[in-house]
Amino acid sequence: MPVQIRPAVSTDLPRLMGIDHTCKSEYVWQLDLRREPDQISTTLREVRLPRPIFVEYPRNPYSLADEWQFKAAVLVALDAEALGYVVVTEQSRATVAWVTDLVVSPAHRRAGIGSALLARVGEWAVQRGSRMLMFEAQAKNQPAIRMAQKFGLEYCGYNDHYYANHDVALFFGRSL
Repeated sequence: MPVQIRPAVSTDLPRLMGIDHTCKSEYVWQLDLRREPDQISTTLREVRLPRPIFVEYPRNPYSLADEWQFKAAVLVALDAEALGYVVVTEQSRATVAWVTDLVVSPAHRRAGIGSALLARVGEWAVQRGSRMLMFEAQAKNQPAIRMAQKFGLEYCGYNDHYYANHDVALFFGRSL
């Protein structure tokens, strides 16, 4: 059965919340921040870890049930089961479509599901008149960072202590 991407409905939520949201990463992006009088400099560099780590998801997946109705879009990838989902918010009067969550079931990662979800978000955003697509990822989540770069999104900023667990968020974007 081919993969279908459609808006999520309430009956999808238990399956989406049940997906393993952790990921394995062999790299992190290390942030070096230097403050001097009249100058602040930052350096981000990719660092290979001595061994792979499991990265916890920065948000509580069970909050999805409470928040999904307030998001601009929650799209789900399905075949016979839920393969993954993406959550999008809109900012600046809908000129920016912001991907806050993109999750793919571990058994289906590296099979193009995440890219298909991002492509569908791009189509959705263009239909809504958005001019920019933004994507956020933890600095520890190398698979998400690589997918964003492969999709043509360019690094455009960071926020230290962005997530509730105080992880650094990296932001990637492109014009639509």
